[in-house]
Amino acid sequence: MRKFRTKFLLKELFRKSIHLCSALVPFFLDHFFTLTVCLLFCALAGYTVSEVLRLKGYKIPVISTITEIAARKRDEDKFVLGPVTLVTGIIITALTIKNPDCRKIGIFALSFGDGLASLCGKFFGRIHISFTKGKTAAGSIACFTAVFITTFSECKNTQESLIIAFAAMLIEILPLADMDNIIIPPAIGWLAIYLNTVL
Repeated sequence: MRKFRTKFLLKELFRKSIHLCSALVPFFLDHFFTLTVCLLFCALAGYTVSEVLRLKGYKIPVISTITEIAARKRDEDKFVLGPVTLVTGIIITALTIKNPDCRKIGIFALSFGDGLASLCGKFFGRIHISFTKGKTAAGSIACFTAVFITTFSECKNTQESLIIAFAAMLIEILPLADMDNIIIPPAIGWLAIYLNTVL
């Protein structure tokens, strides 16, 4: 049992390390916007083709192996949707939010807020929240804290950072499976834009 849990936690750590790497995207968007968006579309298309081929029994070197290592139990023998929703959420945010700071706040909410919520929930979560399909208080606190810190680092406004962190935590806590990857970054980015005009 202990060996199984260790393997599970290592898999989760590996999976979320990929998630956390998306925090690098805003830097590239700031300096190479068109190229970065094109590469994100290429990554989305390449991964989708790779997954279709993997399910048909054809392994794509590196990509298929990483997918199999990172896949959750619920994704076994299925199309692993997480990377698709992750990249889609970032693309939507990049194309709809022109303000670099607000765009960064949205993507960081996904990278750090959602990413650390899952890790802390799996490693430290003891108190489960009803009707959330396994979400934990530890994960929600981690999400709130991470989003507050990353937002404050951009806007330097405590009230705005608290509101955005609370909103991100509420979205993350919903039982949306991988769909929160699509919702969090644009929703938080748009909220940041709105709060910039009223606070």
